[in-house]
Amino acid sequence: MKPRASEDQLADFTRDRRVLVLSLMAFAIGIISALVAYALIWLINVITHLSFYQDFSSAPVSPAGHHLHYWVVLVPVIGGLLIGLMARYGSEKIRGHGIPEALEAILFGQSRMHPKVAILKPLSSAISIGTGGPFGAEGPIIMTGGACGSLFAQLFHLSAAERKTLLVAGAAGGMSAIFASPVAAVLLAVELLLFEWKPRSFIPVAIAAAVAGAMRVALLGSGPIFPVLPHAALDGEGLALAFSVGIVAGLGSGLLTTLVYAFEDLFQKLPIHWAWWPAIGGLCIGIGGLIDPRVLGVGYDMIHALLNGQLVGASALSLLVVKALVWSVALGSGTSGGVLAPLLIMGGALGAVESQWIPIGDAGLWSMISMAAMMGGTMRSPLTSIIFTLELTHDLNVMPALLVGSVAAHGVTVLLLRRSILTEKVARRGYHITREYAIDPLEQLRVGEVCDRDAPTVSQATTLGEFSDLLAQSDAPLTRHQGTLIVDGQGFLVGLLTRGDLMRGLQEDEGRTVLDAGSRELIVTYPDEVLRQAVEKMVSNDIGRLPVVNRANPREIIGYLGRSNVFAARRRHLEEEHVREPGWLTSSKARSA
Repeated sequence: MKPRASEDQLADFTRDRRVLVLSLMAFAIGIISALVAYALIWLINVITHLSFYQDFSSAPVSPAGHHLHYWVVLVPVIGGLLIGLMARYGSEKIRGHGIPEALEAILFGQSRMHPKVAILKPLSSAISIGTGGPFGAEGPIIMTGGACGSLFAQLFHLSAAERKTLLVAGAAGGMSAIFASPVAAVLLAVELLLFEWKPRSFIPVAIAAAVAGAMRVALLGSGPIFPVLPHAALDGEGLALAFSVGIVAGLGSGLLTTLVYAFEDLFQKLPIHWAWWPAIGGLCIGIGGLIDPRVLGVGYDMIHALLNGQLVGASALSLLVVKALVWSVALGSGTSGGVLAPLLIMGGALGAVESQWIPIGDAGLWSMISMAAMMGGTMRSPLTSIIFTLELTHDLNVMPALLVGSVAAHGVTVLLLRRSILTEKVARRGYHITREYAIDPLEQLRVGEVCDRDAPTVSQATTLGEFSDLLAQSDAPLTRHQGTLIVDGQGFLVGLLTRGDLMRGLQEDEGRTVLDAGSRELIVTYPDEVLRQAVEKMVSNDIGRLPVVNRANPREIIGYLGRSNVFAARRRHLEEEHVREPGWLTSSKARSA
């Protein structure tokens, strides 16, 4: 039997043909974001060569092999000065690691970004990282890719929600191209940037990430970028140890988040303009580079060394401590750079230190698990951290251990900290972000389940005076609602009278009928309609009640839907969340209480 049109509309997902248009646009944005990622990597390499080796080359190189001796302290200071000037006279939005700015643009700026950001963010980040900043390129490319997606979207006639989709598509495309991690880029979009789970947004973002990942093969080479020898799958004992490593990484995540914002608070107290803060942060970077040159730059070589078990003991501990301090100070100063690669380094170093006391596995295994846990806990994106680590290494056997470690770290930070390192900055600007996804109860219930089937009605021939007398009776059923349905002699709907209509009518002439004073052009709802659709009718038409009628015969009254019915549906949801009922193991005394 063919379903009715009304039933066919109640699909699992919102069906919007605009997804086809957005997907075509996302294809182009994937290409653009991959090119931008390539340009950023090229620029970082060039500036690194110029700053530390005084030559011109775009070949990947680490600042750790420099021969500048004590003069190396000046390099990040100069970089900090340039960034401070760019932020002050260009755009203040280039300060920091980029993701909070993308969140702010999505949630509070209708997904509009300024062209300045698309130019200055990658330039400032390349200067920051190229002059030794202990950051990753992923935050800047997420911000820059997002800016490109937003600017592309602003060329066309799109809604704010559609611009958001294309902004996030650019961000995901950039991350996919940088790390050869298209799946993790899509998951990051879902866990952190989209704030929804709809085909309209998910499909275009996935297309952009896939296209950028394919473009990366031609531009930067294929993945994985940190290949390792496959590890054996862990048994129950190994997973228990992975859980412990995740707990420690969660505590470390909380400490790092606290440290970053403690230094930011200290910088706020300085009696100088914020444009000078990155230079002070650069001085700390330079001193850290003197203590341990491995903390300078993006540090991809350190990630690879940790994953292959080449850094253990005191060497890993030195890297962990110095990197954490230098990165926290630099990020707190407002220097431009990302958080993801540093988290991998610090998480990996923590795991390498712990491996000395773990009886199974090697240092590379525990570095990998701790990396994923540190990222999942600090960014509160555990699914992203799991798949991201797998795409970086292609070591599928470790997936269960990554799941246990990342979820453990995530649980620790959720319980200890109100906000993540990403959302704390947004909160400090006066905004609130919630990252929980849940089905709205208004989407699950139909109007027929919550409406009042005993609708208040009055005959169209009743005068306003007579109706007023009826309302004066305290036990009258008409007093239940603010509106009353007006019916003809056969009981069919002809209008609606509100209390406001009644008061205005009585002032004019109490002898008028209720139909004269009420509304005849009615907005109605149907018992098979989803409650959310009915509420949208109320909001868009600025009304507080709807007659519920038969879809086949709109004059036949089924019931009455008012605000109180909607509130009752919400109350039912709250009861399901908070009212605990006795279980089988509950004592009889507790049952009777």
